[in-house]
Amino acid sequence: MEKRKLGNSNLEVSAIGLGCMGMNFSFPPFPEKKEMIYLLHKAVDMGETFFDTAEVYGPFTNEELVGEALSSVRDKVVIATKFGFNLNPDGSPGWTGLNSRPEHIKQVVEASLKRLKTDYIDIYYQHRVDPEVPIEEVAGAVQDLIKAGKVKYFGLSEAGVQTIRRAHAVQPVTALQSEYSLWWREPEDEILPTLEELGIGFVPFSPLGRGFLTGTINENTTFDKTDFRSTVPRFTPENLKANQAVVDLLAQVAKRKNATPAQIALAWLLAQKPWIVPIPGTTKLKRLEENLGAASIELSSEELLDIRTAVDNIEIAGNRYSEATQKMINR
Repeated sequence: MEKRKLGNSNLEVSAIGLGCMGMNFSFPPFPEKKEMIYLLHKAVDMGETFFDTAEVYGPFTNEELVGEALSSVRDKVVIATKFGFNLNPDGSPGWTGLNSRPEHIKQVVEASLKRLKTDYIDIYYQHRVDPEVPIEEVAGAVQDLIKAGKVKYFGLSEAGVQTIRRAHAVQPVTALQSEYSLWWREPEDEILPTLEELGIGFVPFSPLGRGFLTGTINENTTFDKTDFRSTVPRFTPENLKANQAVVDLLAQVAKRKNATPAQIALAWLLAQKPWIVPIPGTTKLKRLEENLGAASIELSSEELLDIRTAVDNIEIAGNRYSEATQKMINR
């Protein structure tokens, strides 16, 4: 597996990481825990070294899964997790609000370390920007954790340009994690140029459009009410039908390259910048192998231009989040 460095940091990770959220959160039905531990072990065997989780996934159970699966290979992997929410006191899914107060960060990191069965976290992301807490205070709190050896690198998620700059001035930001794919290209306008200027790596989540770009979802697909996608406007039947043109384009390119639509979508992302590391999630070994195979697919400059031109002419239908969730993004 090819390795990449996240921005100007010395943090080297596999070119494709693994988003672990869906293993027991947001995208039911969920496999047995032992199956996911096996999958995580196979990912390591295949050269994957970058694993992403968060305290809110479950809550807590996803960190516990990752910790149990990777504790025996801790020195070979890079684990990223996130803070920033007040979680329901009864442990039920969901949260009661944002919370990035320094004292809260320093409290929850201890619980994450325990669940992850480790004494340090490689990348500690602020999950969502908290408008009630100056980002300088957040960066300072993580800086204290870095000095204490509990965290190695600082990350942000779904942050806007000014927030990134302000945080980076206090504690260098190693990575920004935000959505980016052929289905959502907003980061190209301001985010990517800023990250390149500051030497910050980019970790796109949902690089396969929450499964849509794999070609396995269409207007007739139904989602369980507990499935996150059931609340997303982009996944209504009419919008899925309208957006099918993107998948059709990927399928055409994939056929020429003896690949799958998902592999072309990931290969396209990898070709954008050498410091981009997508983290597709999966619960299936076949999909894991397919995703990792994208790292060996090379798209020519002509092919990349053809894909971009074609997507530019497709009007994507539907918002990527509900109105309530959208309010927590790009502050």
